[in-house]
Amino acid sequence: MFSKLNNTARLKPELESPDKSLPKPVPAEAKVSPGQYLKAVRERLQIGMRDVQDASMVIATEEGNENFYVSPARLTQIENEESIPSFHKLFSLCSVYGLDLNDVLGRYGVNANRTRAYRTRFLPEITRTTSAEIYGFEDKVLVPVRIDPTFRWETTQLVNRVVAMWGEIPAAFLLSCNPRKHTYGYVGLTDRTMFPLLRPGSLLMIDPERRRVAQDGWKNEFDRPVYFVELRDGYRCGWCQVDGSRLTLIPHPVSNVPIESFNLATEADVLGQVVGVAMRLVPPNTSSQGPGSKLPAPTEIVR
Repeated sequence: MFSKLNNTARLKPELESPDKSLPKPVPAEAKVSPGQYLKAVRERLQIGMRDVQDASMVIATEEGNENFYVSPARLTQIENEESIPSFHKLFSLCSVYGLDLNDVLGRYGVNANRTRAYRTRFLPEITRTTSAEIYGFEDKVLVPVRIDPTFRWETTQLVNRVVAMWGEIPAAFLLSCNPRKHTYGYVGLTDRTMFPLLRPGSLLMIDPERRRVAQDGWKNEFDRPVYFVELRDGYRCGWCQVDGSRLTLIPHPVSNVPIESFNLATEADVLGQVVGVAMRLVPPNTSSQGPGSKLPAPTEIVR
């Protein structure tokens, strides 16, 4: 079976095998159900139902979960009926067909990127980790494609002026550009543990390889390492001190947040050191107009 799946000869153009032409792919503009799409892909690859069954059995065995197994009868239901397969069976089918799992989920109406929008809506005040993963190869991001050669890096300037031209590329292209995978955290709007050093609403870059708490080596509060800690009731971000099996979470003295102590074995887990931060210096709901200032009338606004 595996020799058949790995046989590249069967994927050669029709000119080399005129007597056994490949099935024509479904036109991109045609509206097909997810099951019909999966069937068209399988037929285009010339993979039989028994081949899918055998391959899924290998996946189920190696994963230690029988839910990954796809029988011919179940595959027929998925392809020809309005039957939604489980996540495990979709995983197997995408593995056998060489498809992107998130793309197939999108065909079933599940857009993984939408979880980001709901997270910011339902959990705006909770300090938590956040994902930096990219779902969907078609998503676009703006990147600088040409730098202004006259820009002077020695002076303080607006960063916008360094870019002479912006362009869009698929977000998935950035996956290979990150030399080290980081974890990203969000400081809740009510979390003032490290205020004003880290303001509520800040986005944090966390290095999971820096989990050992440093006991010395800094000269001021800006040099002292800040750690992102997972607790039983959520997350905290702050300075840390370890004494035996106890982890002491030290807030910024201006924040008026009390010092807390936790058992490292059962109550706290250091996820890593904060190595980067993006935050607003002015709250988003703060008016830019000073006291007594007058808003310009509509006719006074220059467009």
